[in-house]
Amino acid sequence: MNARRPYKREGEEARRAALIRATLDCIAEGGPQAATVRAIALKAGVTQGLIRHYFATKEELIAAAHETLMTGLTEGSLARLDDLPADPLARLAGFIGNAVSPPVVDPRAMALWAASMQLVPRDPAMRAVHEATYLAFRDRLEAMIAQALRAAGKAPGPGESRAFAIAGNALLDGLWIEASLLPEHFTEGEMKSIAIKAFERLLDLKLPE
Repeated sequence: MNARRPYKREGEEARRAALIRATLDCIAEGGPQAATVRAIALKAGVTQGLIRHYFATKEELIAAAHETLMTGLTEGSLARLDDLPADPLARLAGFIGNAVSPPVVDPRAMALWAASMQLVPRDPAMRAVHEATYLAFRDRLEAMIAQALRAAGKAPGPGESRAFAIAGNALLDGLWIEASLLPEHFTEGEMKSIAIKAFERLLDLKLPE
């Protein structure tokens, strides 16, 4: 009996993930209004009843899809950092570079983000997910900034790392949007270089590229 439970959980997690993928596909194709229960069921090849088994409401499913999108972007920014030298400056530079480079920079992901943003002000579930994922990214950036400043002998003052993380997050968001919308207008590695140099000025540090 106990030996079968992990298999059941894995099967349920796979179905849930498939429903989230179908939801993201529907939003990418026609915006949030296109993500009806019927359209999602057709896209996933399941019945509408199965969707309701995993998600009580359509809004809950869309919020879960937004969480998956945003968590994936954060994970993309953290990719391969463990392969870098154990140097806080190198890790911060790697995180910054990843955040404005493919596969994090992606027209589809940006379109999904933009579509979801219109729901955040009026949907409590979407706002809660967006708040949690925003703070997860910003807190990670804040910790890396604090570690980099200390490694350079610049102990951050009270609230300084937080302020740098808020400004730095906004900077990365802007570059990510432009690079995703108009990739043909930027040379390979240009956004990465711009982002790292901007953080150097913001933090008064020299970061490796």
